[in-house]
Amino acid sequence: MMTKTIKCVASLAFAGFLLNALTPSASGAQENKIGYVDMQKAIQETSSGKKAKKELEKEFNAKKAELQKKEGDLKKMDEDLRKKAAALSEEARTKKMQELQTEAMKFQREVSESQMNIQKKERELTQPILEKLQAALEKLAKEGGYTVVLEKNEQSVLWAKKDLDLTDAMIKEYERTAGDKK
Repeated sequence: MMTKTIKCVASLAFAGFLLNALTPSASGAQENKIGYVDMQKAIQETSSGKKAKKELEKEFNAKKAELQKKEGDLKKMDEDLRKKAAALSEEARTKKMQELQTEAMKFQREVSESQMNIQKKERELTQPILEKLQAALEKLAKEGGYTVVLEKNEQSVLWAKKDLDLTDAMIKEYERTAGDKK
């Protein structure tokens, strides 16, 4: 709760700073223009982003199926041990429990590694897209005379007029320039 309050105060202070810094002075200084973009939407709606998403989903679904099978095997091992526990000697039961624990720990490690690998792959696939989107945004901002362009997310842009949203224009510019480099 305390960190939420601190974040809220920090966001309001930043907004106040921006408003103060970007408000033209009485001496007739240059008019400031602010825009915003939704980078997540942009990544997901570019052709490269859609391709990356499909590739990630394919890889994720394959790994998910593999992990579900291993999880089922572990559950079966556990059920078998529970059913046969009374008939096993103390030594055999202990040995089977240790085997089950070892397999469960291996499974947990594999799940963690899979999550890290998927996240790494996502960064590898999206980083070039982000760089090209940034270049497209820079071009749009310069051509449009924008002073500041913010990223729309829950912490930075809580509300803004829809006509300040440059996301769709950035996607179009990205696709136009990405098409030139193929």
